[in-house]
Amino acid sequence: MATNKQVILRDYVTGFPKESDLIFNDDSIVDLKVPTGSNKVLVKNLFLSCDPYMRIRMSKPDPSAAALALPYTPGQQIYGYGVSKVIDSGHPDYTKGDLLWGIVGWEEYSVITLTPYSHFKILHTDVPLSYYTGLLGMAGMTAYSGFYEICSPKKGETVFVSAASGAVGQLVGQLAKIMGCYVVGSAGSNEKVDLLKNKFGFDEAFNYKEEKDLSAALKRCFPEGIDIYFENVGGKMLDAVLLNMNLNGRIAVCGMISQYNLEEQEGVRNLATVIYKRVRLQGFVVSDYYHKYSKFLEFVLPYIREGKITYVEDVAEGLENGPSALIGLFHGKNVGKQLIVVARE
Repeated sequence: MATNKQVILRDYVTGFPKESDLIFNDDSIVDLKVPTGSNKVLVKNLFLSCDPYMRIRMSKPDPSAAALALPYTPGQQIYGYGVSKVIDSGHPDYTKGDLLWGIVGWEEYSVITLTPYSHFKILHTDVPLSYYTGLLGMAGMTAYSGFYEICSPKKGETVFVSAASGAVGQLVGQLAKIMGCYVVGSAGSNEKVDLLKNKFGFDEAFNYKEEKDLSAALKRCFPEGIDIYFENVGGKMLDAVLLNMNLNGRIAVCGMISQYNLEEQEGVRNLATVIYKRVRLQGFVVSDYYHKYSKFLEFVLPYIREGKITYVEDVAEGLENGPSALIGLFHGKNVGKQLIVVARE
């Protein structure tokens, strides 16, 4: 037996979440052996990922709305993507010492049941293990599948990425540059704008908080219009983008972080543009593309090893700092991929 610190949801959340909505519990215990005959796997969690979709899971279930993910249960630990090490296994495909990434509890140890594409064994350890919370995990697959499968990019096209310095956006921009596109990103601070232009190689970037007219800002950056928009924000930004889309443009709707904390979501006023300009606007969920994970690794690993793709992480040390790290996402406090170090082996 061992102590098993956890982060627990106090109650369903309305509006912007607060740190007090999450409880740090340090008196839980766990058996460090799986039951005899079980096919479950006991893992020690090394890194945990903070992701915007987790806010949706904090809300009370709405039977009338389609859910991206099942809501958390108040009084129980929250779940998310993480990188873990196998401590004990009843599953034939995993043995003690194996590394994996996938859905785990926000706790020191988790007992997991393996289902197709719920977890992936980590076979490439010549890159930072923490990358599997982002660049080589769910966020990386989101960028890859959204950009290539939904946007169908062509060399020379113009690409706009909102929330461009985040876990997904920073990779989308770099993939677009590799493709030979002209790329612009938006972010919420001058520090992040500098990162986009000088670290990730975006052609241009702007701080949306300093722009009085988002449509004018986009017109300034895209005098010839936008061919591809990778949507992470929603709301006023989406409305402004629609006015600047080119004929036969494509919009991959990955997320809408500006809407997650609103009790009543904002409407879209310029949707008719989709008709006139024959714009294809498509939402997607990354799990629909997990069967292409091995193809993604074959594509992206050489670029990482050659230094042609870079990645910035914002690291919080200790599970006890998990609540502040997660809540900080919704106030734009993170610079790059937000993750938590639970243990370093």
